[in-house]
Amino acid sequence: MTRRPPPIILFNPDQWRGDVMGHLGDPAAVTPNLDRMAGETAVSFRHAYCQNPVCTPSRCSFMTGWYPHTFGHRTMYHLLRPDEPNLLKTLKEHGYHVWWGGKNDLVQGQHHPFDSCHEYFRCQRPLWHRHHGQSSGWRGPPGGDNYYSFFEGRIAPPPEDFDGALDWDWAMVEGACERVRTWDGEAPLCLYLPIGYPHPPYTVEDPYFSMIDRAKLPPRTPAPEGWEGKPSILRGIAEGQGLHGWTEERWSELRATYYGMCARVDAQVGHLRAALEEKGLWDDCAFFLFSDHGDFTGDYGLVEKNQNTFEDCLTRVPFIVKPPAGVPARPGVRDALVELTDLTATVHDLTGIDPGYDGFGKSLLPLLSGATDQHRDAVFCEGGRLDGETQAAERDSPSATDPAGLYHPRCRMQQRIPEHTKATMCRTADYKYVRRLYESDELYDLREDPGEIRNRIDDPALAGVRAQLADRLLTWYQETCDTVPRRTDRRSFGL
Repeated sequence: MTRRPPPIILFNPDQWRGDVMGHLGDPAAVTPNLDRMAGETAVSFRHAYCQNPVCTPSRCSFMTGWYPHTFGHRTMYHLLRPDEPNLLKTLKEHGYHVWWGGKNDLVQGQHHPFDSCHEYFRCQRPLWHRHHGQSSGWRGPPGGDNYYSFFEGRIAPPPEDFDGALDWDWAMVEGACERVRTWDGEAPLCLYLPIGYPHPPYTVEDPYFSMIDRAKLPPRTPAPEGWEGKPSILRGIAEGQGLHGWTEERWSELRATYYGMCARVDAQVGHLRAALEEKGLWDDCAFFLFSDHGDFTGDYGLVEKNQNTFEDCLTRVPFIVKPPAGVPARPGVRDALVELTDLTATVHDLTGIDPGYDGFGKSLLPLLSGATDQHRDAVFCEGGRLDGETQAAERDSPSATDPAGLYHPRCRMQQRIPEHTKATMCRTADYKYVRRLYESDELYDLREDPGEIRNRIDDPALAGVRAQLADRLLTWYQETCDTVPRRTDRRSFGL
């Protein structure tokens, strides 16, 4: 443990698949800064998993250490409320100066982020692209095979005399660097950077667009023949997106653009690291890089994400931790199963903070030090809704009813049951079991079928595995179904 609270850096890209990193063996990934960290001072977790495969429920989970079912945050429109905890608020209450630069998707719109931070950064400089993918001219006409693809491609560069930030993400990163340079050191600093990339639309500027070698892209995972054994919502999304006629060359361009977006985020990590080193804060800071969920990026012939299926491309995320100097760490890659719920527990452990409530995360410090390679026997992810639970159908989204919305193929399916059935994943090192309330369950032998193509839920050879994982899921639900406040209430007698 360090003598004084370490600076905490929470670098949180949106929708980054866990396999698109060079040091994890992807030959097409261009991530030199993350690769360097994992080789020098940080630990990268190969098997890190989110607890919901879309933005808001995942963020509510990793910022509290609670699962989505524990406190009813299962949709994009149920954010953390003022009376609920979150890591930023906890750090602020314990003396940290909290700077927040980036998207919200965490606390209620009417609940001002300043309850959770001291500074909510707003860029005052002009932006060349206000948000990536803001223009929709690239989509083509409705009914075309690019209309729901999220694929825009290369961004035009700004003119040479442009005096501003390229876009919103770069503005946030530059704002964080400026905050580092001007930090007076009186209070421990927390930077929270929930940036937008590599969230689609798939679009990026040079040099990142051109630096990806298309020939090195790993093969895509194909869709099962006739979607046999897969959830009905996937077939519905595939039919809605209409990408079945795409050539492999087109898929490669989309995927390479996504990889370029990840390369850009890696460059931004390097930009922030340089500012921290210049200020003398890098060695002593705790640096966390993690995404909220992944992305199909052409796997199964799909793009973007889905709210109640749990393919590894959606649920496996980057999770890299660089502890402060003085905290034992053996840099490199770890194969242990970890969850994003472990973020809060690790920060609390590093800082010595008692958050005042009970969570379900487990500190990663023993894994960082190499004292153990055992952490969890299973990881969990959940989504979907009950029949009649219309408040969880995300009808607030314009894409639910408007065919012009980019998310319409998915959001329209979320209005249907059984397609949007409540579902939960229990994943071990070798198997993945998914309990689906109104449809057939799923079971995959990940050793033989890492792409999760063949659903073996009814295979007698795996009957014992099915029973074991179903029982493990029940135990998890019982352990995490609620949290009892530590403060007890005084009872009144004689009334």
